[in-house]
Amino acid sequence: MNRSFARIGLAGLTGVALLALTACAGGDPLAEDAAAGGADSGSSVVIGSADFAESQLVATIYSLALQDAGVDVDEKFNIGSREVYIEAVQDGSIDLVPDYAGSLLKYLDTKATASSTEDVLAALGKVLPDTLTMLDASDAQDKDVLAVTQETADKYDLETISDLEPVAGEISLGGPPEWKTRVNGVVGLEDVYGLKFKEFVSLDAGGPLTMTALISGQVQAGDIFSTDPGIAENDLVSLEDDKSLFAAENVLPIVRTDKVDDTVTATLNEVSAALTTEDLIEMNGRAATGEALADIAEDWLTDTGLLK
Repeated sequence: MNRSFARIGLAGLTGVALLALTACAGGDPLAEDAAAGGADSGSSVVIGSADFAESQLVATIYSLALQDAGVDVDEKFNIGSREVYIEAVQDGSIDLVPDYAGSLLKYLDTKATASSTEDVLAALGKVLPDTLTMLDASDAQDKDVLAVTQETADKYDLETISDLEPVAGEISLGGPPEWKTRVNGVVGLEDVYGLKFKEFVSLDAGGPLTMTALISGQVQAGDIFSTDPGIAENDLVSLEDDKSLFAAENVLPIVRTDKVDDTVTATLNEVSAALTTEDLIEMNGRAATGEALADIAEDWLTDTGLLK
C-alpha cells in the first residue's frame, strides 16, 4: 500500500472541516431509530460512529466488509461522543460501533489504571456489560496526545506532560467539550499531573478546530489524535505521557451481544487483524483532502484483500 501522506496544512484542515459539516448536515442520525423503537434482533446490523472523521472511516470499513460478507447493513454515523453512542448501542438504537480500548475502559471504570494493550483489554473484558461484546482488537491505535507548537515547546522547554506543571497557569488548553469532565482529559491532567491551566477552551475531538487553534495561538496546548498527519505537517510536538494517563487505544468493534454471529465475528476480526496505525495515518491524510470516506475504505479493503 502507498504510504505517502497527503499534506494537511490549512487547506487540509479546511477539507476536514467541510467533511465534518457534511456529516452533521443530515440531522440526528438516531431520530429514525428512536421513533421506531430501536433495532430488533435478527434485522440488519445498524452501524454507528462517533462524530469525527476517523471513527466514521473505520465504521465505513466495517460496513463495506460486512456487506461484502452478505450482511444487511444500515449506517447511522456521526452520532456524537462516547457518552452518546455507547448508550445508543445499549438501548438498541445501533448494533455496532468502532471504539478505542483505553478510552472505553476509562468511561466504564473511571478508576482503571491499566496502561498496556494486554492489561487494558483484560480489564475492559471484566467491566463491559453483558449486553455488549468486544471483538478482536486491532494493532492500530489512535491515542490522545497533548500537543504544543515547536515554538511553545522551545519557550517553556517542554518534552513531557510533567514539564507543563510550573507553566500550566500561563497556558490555555483546547479540546472537545467532554474532555472537561473526563478522567482521560482535564480531570486526569489535574489529578495525575497536578496541572491547572489558565483556561479550558471547548473545541472539537482532535479535529480542525483544535488544530487551527493551536497553530494560530488561540490555545497553547491541545488534545490531538496521534494518527493525525497534521502533527508532523504542522511541526507540532507531542508531549510524552510520562505518567501514563492515556492508556493503549487499540481500535476494536463493540457489538450488541444479541447481534453477534459467526459471520459478523469472522468478518470484523479479519478487519482488525489487518488494520495498522500506519493505515489510519495514511487514510486520515486522504480524508483531510475531502476525499470520500467510502472510496478510502474500499481502497483499503481491496489492498488488504478483504473484499471478495
